[in-house]
Amino acid sequence: MTLIYGIKTCDTCRKAVKALGVELTDIRETPLTRAQLERFHAAFGEVLVNTRSTTWRGLSEEERARDSLDLLMDHPTLMKRPVIEHDGVLYLGWGKDVQAVLL
Repeated sequence: MTLIYGIKTCDTCRKAVKALGVELTDIRETPLTRAQLERFHAAFGEVLVNTRSTTWRGLSEEERARDSLDLLMDHPTLMKRPVIEHDGVLYLGWGKDVQAVLL
């Protein structure tokens, strides 16, 4: 079973959905639970927070210094995406390495 977590307006998420032929769980419409975020964070660490996003650039230094999980709970678009769960294994992004495993 394959699940994709991301945002429906994200081009990278759309590419992954199209290639894998599965539905996207839009994290804006269906927010992730703290437990899900903790699991993702345990798998990927601080890389889960997309520090190149426009959301990140709009944050103050005070906000950027907050705990990553708290930030992701408050600003789901800060999550690097997509997060793909395939047969219980988590993958981050839709790079050639992830494509090679899943396609």
